[in-house]
Amino acid sequence: MSTTSLFPRWIEPRIAEALLDTPVVLLAGPRQAGKTTLVRQVAKLQGLRYLTLDDELTLLAAREDPVGMIRSLDRAVIDEIQRAPPLLLAIKKSVDEDRRPGRFLLTGSANVMALPTVADSLAGRMETLTLLPLSQSEIERHSTNWIDSVFAGRLPKVGQPALGGDLIERVLRGGYPEAVARTSNRRRVAWARQYLDAIIQRDVRDVAEIDKLDHLPRLLRALAQTAGQMCNYTQLGGQVGLDGKTASRYIGILEQMYLLKRVEVWSRNRLTRVVKTPKLQFVDAGLLAALLDLTVDGVQQDRVRFGHVLETFVFGELLKHTTTADGDYRLMYYRDADKVEVDVVIENAAGRLVGVEVKAAATVRESDLRGLRKLASLAGSQFTMGVLLYDGNEALPLGDRIWAAPLSSLWGEL
Repeated sequence: MSTTSLFPRWIEPRIAEALLDTPVVLLAGPRQAGKTTLVRQVAKLQGLRYLTLDDELTLLAAREDPVGMIRSLDRAVIDEIQRAPPLLLAIKKSVDEDRRPGRFLLTGSANVMALPTVADSLAGRMETLTLLPLSQSEIERHSTNWIDSVFAGRLPKVGQPALGGDLIERVLRGGYPEAVARTSNRRRVAWARQYLDAIIQRDVRDVAEIDKLDHLPRLLRALAQTAGQMCNYTQLGGQVGLDGKTASRYIGILEQMYLLKRVEVWSRNRLTRVVKTPKLQFVDAGLLAALLDLTVDGVQQDRVRFGHVLETFVFGELLKHTTTADGDYRLMYYRDADKVEVDVVIENAAGRLVGVEVKAAATVRESDLRGLRKLASLAGSQFTMGVLLYDGNEALPLGDRIWAAPLSSLWGEL
């Protein structure tokens, strides 16, 4: 039995809903996040035929005769669609002739909409949903969406807070079902290394022509050292023997594989002193910890590196919440020329903001609120709440619309 099926996936009702009124639904996300387990369950419930392009014979048929293959299907799940992009054009043709909803449920371990051949072929015919690794809410079976709650002015409550060593353990474990199922850090790191090797050696080839494949592992390790910091492509490339332009392109490919996410700066146009450089965040803290060789013992000796991994963990949890939230949200960050910073700025469709600051310690100081207070003054009435997430168990008000809240509130309940 797959470990993924032991956990609820909060995206599942969204898939069922989309299949009721949309001809093609794409479930995108990193490999081994649980897409196959989930779409197999949906296929069973909805009576859809299941095909995977990880099967060599099916892949050959898809590449040799995509139109013939799609013509032979009425309603189907096609797993790992990025391995045969011509299928998307065949699906477009089939859907244009028969617009019934729920005809095709596709999965992709790369952002297929970024592939040049298919960028606009399914516009208006396809809805894309994202499945990331397990959130702590899914692991704990709590369905409260932290972002929706905070925008509604309510902080989720914590039953059993994860503090100290328990919190470190969660952060280093990450959310990939296979890593979550392994009981020791050593075994999780072994899995993470094999996973990254497999993606670089095999999956990258499906989405890009790369002439210096051996540079990618080195680039990933260099990126791990600067996770959560502003990105200088020339400097990064120089560390691994690539020029800035090539480094930027390779980072784009890692982003397409859902390993990394570029985080833009929040700014009001009139704020000329805002720094414009994006930050790079890893999507999974467990993979980042494995790349950094960070262990529970190592965290006790180097709290600074853990601080960066903890920020990645929080960013990843918030990113997962955006994929299942009722509202539409963007994750950004704030930094100005005076180096005043807010780790995550969440903006909703109406332009309202929630600022999130991450602290690895159990004590909160006045100086920790500097960024949130600056953001509040700049955003004015658009500022909904500022939340300082810390390694404690109490939610406490710290002034006008600013709160300290346990990190565990990210998977709390109302």
